[in-house]
Amino acid sequence: MYRSTAYKACMTRRAMQEATFLILTSLAAGSQHGYGIITDVRDISGGRVRLRAGTLYAALDRLRADEVIDVDREEIVDSRLRRYYRLTPKGSGLLAAEAARLRANATAALDRLDLAGGTA
Repeated sequence: MYRSTAYKACMTRRAMQEATFLILTSLAAGSQHGYGIITDVRDISGGRVRLRAGTLYAALDRLRADEVIDVDREEIVDSRLRRYYRLTPKGSGLLAAEAARLRANATAALDRLDLAGGTA
């Protein structure tokens, strides 16, 4: 089976936390502000993951420090600063690698279920 360079690099790393994966997935569609990310993560996860503002902004600070995301722009809305975040090329690569890792694991599980007669 073909393994991308990003996939191989990911295999030497720890698995990404689900919240981080969903935040990056949200930003893969384009820049978003905090509340937009919170609602997008909830939608992507089918309502299963509900980020709190404190959790989100701590993650965004960590991801910025790691150069995985960056500030795209800022604007004032109703006298409050609204900051939009975007993926960096590094962030896109990490997200792609983690998605490939998850896909490979899911494929292995589904293949084994098929061999076992589809018992799920």
